[in-house]
Formats: sequence, structure tokens, C-alpha cells
Amino acid sequence: MSNSKQGEAVCVTGASGAIGSWLVKLLLARGYTVHGTVRNIKDEKETKHLESMEGAESRLRLFEIDLLDYDAISAAIEGCAGVFHLASPCTVDQVHDPQKELLDPAIKGTLNVLTAAKELGVKRVVVTSSVSSITPSPNWPADKIKTEDCWTDIDYCKQNELWYPISKTLAEKAAWEFSKEKGLDVVVVNPGTVMGPNIPPTLTASMVMLLRLLQGCTDTYQDFFMGSVHFKDVALAHILVYENPSASGRHMCLEAISHYGDFAAKVAELYPEYNVPSLPRDTQPGLLRAKNGGQKLMDLGLEFIPMEQIIKDAVESLKSKGHIS
Repeated sequence: MSNSKQGEAVCVTGASGAIGSWLVKLLLARGYTVHGTVRNIKDEKETKHLESMEGAESRLRLFEIDLLDYDAISAAIEGCAGVFHLASPCTVDQVHDPQKELLDPAIKGTLNVLTAAKELGVKRVVVTSSVSSITPSPNWPADKIKTEDCWTDIDYCKQNELWYPISKTLAEKAAWEFSKEKGLDVVVVNPGTVMGPNIPPTLTASMVMLLRLLQGCTDTYQDFFMGSVHFKDVALAHILVYENPSASGRHMCLEAISHYGDFAAKVAELYPEYNVPSLPRDTQPGLLRAKNGGQKLMDLGLEFIPMEQIIKDAVESLKSKGHIS
């Protein structure tokens, strides 16, 4: 454990989510004091797994917040040296009111967190974005591997009613704008499809995607997938960019840039006993594969867990929680 972090307080918004839970776990293990935010402090599905973590009794404080309630956010951030802003609605399913369900909490919520962080003298904010703010980007040159310079095409998303990438892209752009105007130190992590051992009792959209694949679902997620990454690696990436003063800008966080077809084929190979459909390999038209999509994080010392292990850990987690037999 790094003694320099002994007692340093940081705030994690969305602490009860799958990435948030892993991040809280690793921060506690490193000696940090954590202010974790949850939506409903009386809901054991949000709190119990966090309170049972090693170090939680003495160094974890939970706060109930609504992302649109500035005072509640401010109370959670008070006294923290750093903030990890993970809380944002995530769905790849049908959205009835995109503005209310996705856009407002993502964009206004991010600005509320950054405003409170600036007011309270926080030294660095790590914002969790997504590869959904990098792709779909149909106008990116076909012969060029996608990098952190690539941004999702908002017009394309609006035409295709892809509200989740819109929410992530606009929230990230708002964070960069705020950082530039107000002089707040912001760094961003852009995870791919995150899977592995699921700590909270509820499944993420990505874990549901894997579950559906094992059940024979033939979706290709062509506008959402860019590669997989382990929960633990995403949490580590957040800590690396927080602790390294040299880290700046966006950080693509995926084991490799790959197609959903590659992922499905690996699942089928590892688990022949399930009814995994045979999908076309090129499920992401125009997406060039790359082994080092997460190069910026690799340069900071992150060694990504390979796809095969991500799948094994995720499937074991689904089995242990009774989602598949």
C-alpha cells in the first residue's frame, strides 16, 4: 500500500455501479478515504457490497445524491483532494425521453460535479467518458486507426436515435469546455465494453450483452462496440491518470480495438456448450483493428488483461450470480 495516500480523501460519484465498486475497492486498498455517492442510501443493492469491502468501515462514507442537486453533490465533494466522476445513466435499450433519461443527468450532472470541484478547490477530476464518445464516427478516414483525436458524429447519432453516445459525447465536451474556461484540471478515461467479475448485485448493460450472446442473441452492436476491457483495468486506469501528474487529455481504455464479431467468436470458442451464434467477423464497418488502442494507458504502466481472461471472468461471474447455469 502506498503510504502517501494514507487518508487522502477522494470522491467517487456512482460508487455503487460496476466500475464504481471496483474503483472504491482499489482506492480503499491503496489507503484512500473515499466519499462514495449512491442514488438511494436505503437500498441495500447499492450499499451493502460497498460497506462490506476491506477498509470500508473506517474509510468509506456514503452520500445520497441526485446529479441534478448541486448542494448534495457539493456536500459529497467537501474535503476531497480529487474527484472521480463515474455517475451517468447507461443503457443501450429503448429510451422514451432522451432529454430527461440520458442527456440532462449526463451533461448537467457533469457540470454540477465540476462546478462543485472547482468551488471546493479539488486538484484533479477524472471524468469517466466512453468509447461511445469516439465511435460511431463514419467520417473518420477509413485507412486510419481510431485514436483519442476521434469524436462521435452527433448528427449521425441523432439520425439513428443513438442517444447514449450523444449523452456521453456532449457530457465529455462540456467537461473539456469547463476545464478550459475555469482552469480546472480534468483528465478523461474512455472505456470500451467493460466486463469481468461484477461486484454489485445488478448487471451492467455490457454484462447483459454478454448474457444475451450466451443465450443465442444475434445483435451486432455495430454502433456501440470497439473492444472489451476488464472492470479491474478500468478502475486501475482511473487511479493511474489521477496519480500521474503527466497524464492529460483523453485515454482510450480497451484491451485492443476489435469487432463485436471477434468477441462473439472468442466466446463461442471458449464456451462451445452455449448457443453462441456465428456472427460476421466485420460487425463494425470501417473499424480498423489495433492491439494498442490503449497505448496512452500502457505508457502509464497499465498492462491490459487479454480478451480471453475478460470473457472467462465475466462468464464465471454470471454463473456465480445464477444468471446462467
